[in-house]
Amino acid sequence: MTRKTIALAAGIAGFIAYLAVAVVLADHVIGLHWAAGLAYYLVAGLIWAWPAAWLVRWAHGRS
Repeated sequence: MTRKTIALAAGIAGFIAYLAVAVVLADHVIGLHWAAGLAYYLVAGLIWAWPAAWLVRWAHGRS
């Protein structure tokens, strides 16, 4: 398998796992203060970009 194929499979599996964890954690944030929810959704909405960028660089051989 090529790096791109491995990265695609890992990216899809990782994203699905990330979404599952983010949704479960969001259930705990819903009843809290609106600022806590804002902070959670801000972090949860951006944190996936760092591993995704690393995976893309690795897939293209620029790790």
